[in-house]
Amino acid sequence: MVMDVKEIREYLPHRYPFLLVDRVTQINLGESIVAYKNVTINEPYFNGHFPDHPVMPGVLVIEAMAQAAGILGFKTMDKTPQDGSIYYFVGSDKLRFKRPVVPGDRLQLEASIVSEKRGIWKFDCRATVDDQLVASATILCADRKV
Repeated sequence: MVMDVKEIREYLPHRYPFLLVDRVTQINLGESIVAYKNVTINEPYFNGHFPDHPVMPGVLVIEAMAQAAGILGFKTMDKTPQDGSIYYFVGSDKLRFKRPVVPGDRLQLEASIVSEKRGIWKFDCRATVDDQLVASATILCADRKV
């Protein structure tokens, strides 16, 4: 199953400039997702985040992983924000950065469901560029009514 940005926007409430998933290339409901973000010099944060040596902020790499996990969670539950449900990023553990992300990179995002208990979902997440690990974390999201 592949999701383009139009379908992604049905499952995430985020919009430009904060929508950080461009495409989903694989999804196994209840299990895992693979998605990506094309990183371009036109991203608004590059104007101020090391303008002479542009680097994608680490917090946005984490957010991109969380958004991919959110898509997996929403699709697994068969819910959308339009149904009155929202997925909050509520925590991360075991967070590690291995290399910077720069304009021109294709940031691959992977998330696997570890558990779900009372609306709190735990995901193992990885971000890579050209098969090199960029970041990894265990991310927690909470499904809540809006």
